[in-house]
Formats: sequence, C-alpha cells, structure tokens
Amino acid sequence: MIECFSPIAKDDARVLILGSIPSVASLQKREYYGHKRNAFWYIMSKLLGFEEDLPYSKRAEIIVSHRIAIWDVINRCKREGSLDSAIKNSKVNDFGKFFGEHREIKHIFFNGQRAYGEYERYVLPILDDKYKKIPLSVLPSTSPANAKMSRDKKLEEWKKIIN
Repeated sequence: MIECFSPIAKDDARVLILGSIPSVASLQKREYYGHKRNAFWYIMSKLLGFEEDLPYSKRAEIIVSHRIAIWDVINRCKREGSLDSAIKNSKVNDFGKFFGEHREIKHIFFNGQRAYGEYERYVLPILDDKYKKIPLSVLPSTSPANAKMSRDKKLEEWKKIIN
C-alpha cells in the first residue's frame, strides 16, 4: 500500500489542486510532483512568478501565500510503478474534514482525469450539499506520462487557476 502526503494548505486557501496519488519519484523525495520531468512546478513557477528550482519548502510557501492548496484525492492504494492506470483498491481522503477546515475553497482543479474520476465517483456522493456546489475543472495532467501535450501547452491550460 502507498499513501498520500498531508495537504499543502493554509486555512485561507481559495483554490484546491488535486492529484491522484504521488508517483514513485515523489514518494522517494517526499515531495508533491517530485519527478524531474513533471511539469507541475514549471507551470506554477510561471503562473506565480518564482524560480522553478527553489527548495521545495520555499515553493510550498509561495503556493500557500497565493491561497492555493495541494492535495490528492486518493489517500492510499496499491500500485506498481507510477501510472494512474495501475492504481488498485483506492481509498479516498476525508474531504468533509478538509472542507470543514478550509472553508474558503472556491474552486477545485484536478491534475488529470484520474483525480477527477476518483473524486466524482467516491467523494462527491458522500459530501454535504454545500461542498458539492464548489466548481470543478479538469486540467491536463502535468505527469511526464502525458507526453502528447507540451509543457507550454499545459501551461496555457493551467492559466485558468489564476483567473
């Protein structure tokens, strides 16, 4: 079984970015989006105006200073390798608790289809009605496995989070 990380978030977060569950590289580094070819930090650095190669703790500070939270839909699962298609026996995080602690979330963005699919299937049906009204948007996965789209094309799509 693999497990996700705690969220990167402050109580005043307005935007929530949800992935599925960390990759093998991320788990080894103990960092969200830790694979060197994952475009997430490249995109966030361009959108928020910081150096992509800052230490992880500094990047996390900048993210939360912009009232953005990062987490995963899946709390734990079985998976060989890093592909979302290999995820089995997933258990989702406690979003009722998360939203209770982060009451200002105004929009949820999903880093890829798998995160959205898990949320739609397992989280939405059990949420209180007030949390079901939060707008949801699926963005292209920043994973290197999503090689059909360039980093710059992904960046264009991800600009939605700052509007």
